[in-house]
Amino acid sequence: MAYTEIDRSDLYFNTKLYTGNGSTQSINGIGFQPDWVWIKRRNGAESHALFDSVRGVQKQLASDSTSAEQTVATSLTSFNSDGFSLGAYSRVNASSDTFVSWNWLAGGTASSNTDGSITSTVSANTTSGFSIVSYTGNGTAGATIGHGLGSAVKFLWVKNRDDAGENHTIWHQDIPNTNALFLNSTDGSNSYTTRWNSTTPTSSVFTVGTSNGVNGNTKNYIAYCFAEKKGFSKFGSYTGNGSTDGTFVYTGFKPAWVMIKCTSTTESWDIKDNKRNPYNTCDNGLRANQSSADDINTTYHMIDYLSNGFKLRGANQNLVNGTGQSYIYMCFSENPFVTSTGIPTTAR
Repeated sequence: MAYTEIDRSDLYFNTKLYTGNGSTQSINGIGFQPDWVWIKRRNGAESHALFDSVRGVQKQLASDSTSAEQTVATSLTSFNSDGFSLGAYSRVNASSDTFVSWNWLAGGTASSNTDGSITSTVSANTTSGFSIVSYTGNGTAGATIGHGLGSAVKFLWVKNRDDAGENHTIWHQDIPNTNALFLNSTDGSNSYTTRWNSTTPTSSVFTVGTSNGVNGNTKNYIAYCFAEKKGFSKFGSYTGNGSTDGTFVYTGFKPAWVMIKCTSTTESWDIKDNKRNPYNTCDNGLRANQSSADDINTTYHMIDYLSNGFKLRGANQNLVNGTGQSYIYMCFSENPFVTSTGIPTTAR
């Protein structure tokens, strides 16, 4: 039995820290040409900036905002073989400010996909289980969109590109298909039957209802779709215990990046990575739904990265480990617990 499907996680996902210069610069050392780049200023308040190769350079979305897509000529100006280039836009390259970029490889140049009732444009990486999907809504309940992964979607993120005021709509395999979460909001998991039409994604398509957030007639959308790959990605859930000796979450790999959301009450989306937190405990937290700076807290949102998962260390705080609270997470690996040739990873 294979221990992992991917031995080199850094060929598909990588975190890069950099300092802005207020002019133009290329950010190198990522290890591949990214198709999805998510940037956040660390040392002060500033909205997130999300770019992908399907929508094209200069086209920005913000995970902490319901704003429509913006075209900013001086933002991300190219996707390069080992990273990306930036203009002088302050959200991504203000002089002397510190930034983090999270980078994923999809499938490069997008192509037409006719698996669904709506034709989509898809950049898919079936090895890593990640695709970027562009489509135009038709306002019809039960419309389907091809995602190109060839295996079931476990985490789905859709954003209306055209209209301000529309949420970043999230589905996760551990919430009902009648429910949704909003990445720009602290809301827990609630019923929104017009989002997914009460239908779980399949190995070829995801289904949308009539909500303008996911399927307004003639509206343009972008979707980020994730399938689970052994040793590389995990999309699961856990229950908090409120203790500094917190819940252990098995992933089958040493984490590089994790985003956690409480689904049972209102709370922010907490993001941690192995570059801002190179040692345990991981106490640097950025919030996907907030513009706030990197929050270093040694009391309530700490976790440990282990060779085969992560362990909660925050004491009875709802952000990541409230007593009896329910959580979902998405996690990507630094190394598989054991490689395909039987070599175990080391703990921190």
